[in-house]
Amino acid sequence: MGAYGVFLVAGLAVGAIYALAGVGLVVLYRSTGVLNLAYGVIFGPAFARRDPLVKMMGTLALALILLGIMGWRAPAGGAFARFLPLPSSEHHYFIAGTSVNLTQIISVALALAITVAVTIFLRFTRLGTAMRALANDREITATLGVPVRRVEAAAWFGSGLACGAAGLLLPDLLTSLDYAALTFLVISSLAAALIGRLQSLWATFLGGMAVGLAQAVVTPYASVSAYRAAAPFVLAIVALLVLSRRRVVTISRAV
Repeated sequence: MGAYGVFLVAGLAVGAIYALAGVGLVVLYRSTGVLNLAYGVIFGPAFARRDPLVKMMGTLALALILLGIMGWRAPAGGAFARFLPLPSSEHHYFIAGTSVNLTQIISVALALAITVAVTIFLRFTRLGTAMRALANDREITATLGVPVRRVEAAAWFGSGLACGAAGLLLPDLLTSLDYAALTFLVISSLAAALIGRLQSLWATFLGGMAVGLAQAVVTPYASVSAYRAAAPFVLAIVALLVLSRRRVVTISRAV
């Protein structure tokens, strides 16, 4: 793989974080109808009965308020980076001639494990079944005796755990903990969720990995590396256009 393998490994590791965060977004959206743009914020019970657009804009407003507060509290000059190295980053292995640290391995393995676990949980457990029912029709689910608020609280709690894991691993992969970078992590995570059409966990997982790889493969090329931030938008738009295509078959019959 050579020197280029370093970028591929880094892309896979960061893409796994996007996938992990995207899975959390999808689970929360499927359970509560809230597309949480202030990812990681426990927010929403007061908006439970509001329109989806109101819910989304409420989380976006909260994210911008928190971002503004952190920017206001940042030192003069805007430098507000913090370092959070994990002990796992000190352990290195060579795979196909490329150095891989343990944090990168953990990020990929954790994203894969959580995707598998959440898929099994939603399909085979009572709480998972209640979450899927709640996503289909909140009112009917409530009339069947399902404790809606508890189910929603469980969805927010699980989403928060996924966000915490992503927030813990990402600074080590990016070598710094920056408030703006962590705030806008939701953009790449949302792109992964949109690739999964806010429904499929595995499509979201693959979408997150694709976003990470797309950003990584253009990094060595100076002419296009400045546009790597556009990769989530491009992939999300292409995926939505492809997945939303419908084949209409017209059958005519002579009379």
